[in-house]
Amino acid sequence: MSLSAVSHAETAAPLAALLPARRGEAWKVGPAPYGVRPNAATSRLTNRHRSLIVAESAGRIEIFTDEHDMFPVTPDASVDAAGPDPVAALAARILRTVLPQLDTAAAHRARWDKGWHQALTNKAADLTELGFTLINHGAHPRVRSHVDGPALTWTSPNGAVWDVLSLGADGTFTVAYDGPVRGLYGLVPALLPPFDGPALPDATSAFTWHLTDRFPQIRGVNAAEVDFGAQGEPYGFIVLPSDDTPTDRADDSTHVAAQFGGVGADLLLAAASHLV
Repeated sequence: MSLSAVSHAETAAPLAALLPARRGEAWKVGPAPYGVRPNAATSRLTNRHRSLIVAESAGRIEIFTDEHDMFPVTPDASVDAAGPDPVAALAARILRTVLPQLDTAAAHRARWDKGWHQALTNKAADLTELGFTLINHGAHPRVRSHVDGPALTWTSPNGAVWDVLSLGADGTFTVAYDGPVRGLYGLVPALLPPFDGPALPDATSAFTWHLTDRFPQIRGVNAAEVDFGAQGEPYGFIVLPSDDTPTDRADDSTHVAAQFGGVGADLLLAAASHLV
């Protein structure tokens, strides 16, 4: 298929605007080098070494990762073009799943080509970028050493302690939190897939009900813990910090500990205002 036969995807520019700039470079919209669907309006988004193909066809908007050594066949993300705010829904999916997959593939290549140290060096650069973004939002992060790589830590005005950890040499990060549960109300929605109902009746205490009522995608594990996650998605848990903490009452000030894994740098940058 020639380029002249492919029109530009109308959603490409507004989608690019919802993805965070990296190293000061915004996502750029350009013509697609090839078609992925017959007669589909198609564009390419690029940001440094990463590239995405946006295709609009048959009432759907699809995202394909544009890798140099393979032709994309199956979309990595897809939404109904007639759904509520499809561009925002697609951007959220890209931040949760597509970009972390690209970053993990890049981390594996770096580790293969230059060793474990290079993969951790790249993650340290991501943490530096996040650190400056947090400073712009009023936080005071500091670097601390961790057995598995570099980490950032800071304290919110509500007294909550946040950590972003490089656990391993893949392309994602682990977020740890210790503080009042209300401090998680901004970040958790960015980690969860859209709720498609019905809610699961697995709340076993006032504590788990307090969270599953607000976030129905979350599952109750026991009276003191909830978790979430699926293959290829961020995952994690929120738990009461000690066994003797009452589970029969809970409110927004309830003290919790939480940990979330599989979180990409782009999602953290996009959600930085919710981390302070």
